[in-house]
Amino acid sequence: MKILHTSDWHVGKVLKGQSRAEEHKAVLAGVIEIARAEQPDLVIVAGDLYDTAAPTPEATRLVTRALTALRRTGADVVAIGGNHDNGPALDALRPWAEAAGITLRGSVRENPDEHVIDGTTAGGERWRLAALPFLSQRYAVRAVEMYELTAAETNQTYADHLGRVIGRLTEGFTESGRVHLVTAHLTVTGAAAGGGGERDAHTVLGYAVPATVFPGTAHYVALGHLHRAQRVDGPCPVRYSGSPLAVDFGEQENVPSVTVVEVTADTAARIREVPVTAAATLRTVRGTLAQLAEVAQPDAWLRVFVREQPRAGLREEVQELLPRALEIRIDPELVPAPGSGTRVAQRSGRSPRELFADYLDSRGHADDGVRELFDELFEEVDR
Repeated sequence: MKILHTSDWHVGKVLKGQSRAEEHKAVLAGVIEIARAEQPDLVIVAGDLYDTAAPTPEATRLVTRALTALRRTGADVVAIGGNHDNGPALDALRPWAEAAGITLRGSVRENPDEHVIDGTTAGGERWRLAALPFLSQRYAVRAVEMYELTAAETNQTYADHLGRVIGRLTEGFTESGRVHLVTAHLTVTGAAAGGGGERDAHTVLGYAVPATVFPGTAHYVALGHLHRAQRVDGPCPVRYSGSPLAVDFGEQENVPSVTVVEVTADTAARIREVPVTAAATLRTVRGTLAQLAEVAQPDAWLRVFVREQPRAGLREEVQELLPRALEIRIDPELVPAPGSGTRVAQRSGRSPRELFADYLDSRGHADDGVRELFDELFEEVDR
């Protein structure tokens, strides 16, 4: 069978005030074109369909249309909720999804069998997929209790709970003659973070699980949450597909892609990446105004570190040179460490004007216009 694995669409993302809606339309159109060309038997979307738990109607329309288009390629489609998604809201779409032939699992259900999906390809290959949406610390404990596993103890970790839940969902993976698959939205110990778009609270060690939670009898584990496409060492093939677009500037070196997997019940998975190039690239540039004037990045969104001393109007000058600059900051290398100025302000006996002047000197800010503006404002509030 052939599988197309994608995740972390983050539809609805706004980057420094800039909507990515048109890019998302192009990116998802690209994913659909790949599906039409590859003709997979199964498409797995491993969480974070949306960037926010309260997506706009436009974002919902784009996601549902994309899932429908993927289903129309002839593939079975399974999508799970991620930590950015509203799991119960996704589950509310299940009647629509089932009518469209799409399997949607937004949050963990009381009946574990709802997360075990069976299918057969047009060529007769049988498959079983254990689909686990994102679980918070709190609901990991609840899931263990719902599935009537051994009593949860207070000293057990998130990884312990996840391991037990995954063990319950994959306990039928011993049958021969069938492809066994897992999809989940979580952090695996040792994997590299994508560089920016993941929520820190859900990637720290307390939320990391070892790859050993997945059974050696699985033919492929399709993960979401980390935005960098990568393989993870484990007892079976474990992989993040990564996001099909760079979500923020921390991900500018990532190569957006989807993963295509070919596997049978009796042969190892063959895995390859297929690039998705529709989104604008993200770039960080540094330099003086003269150097920035030479930057040629007409189609990229830019983060700019300016190598000039701060002054009024500097941002506007940079914006005029680089209209696609979304973030403009003084280069951190130019900012002196606290207390490294020639004079350290001493609060006792100093006027506000003197303290502010010392502050500007300590930051290397020599613009007299800023001092004059401070004087005017101070006079107004001190009347």
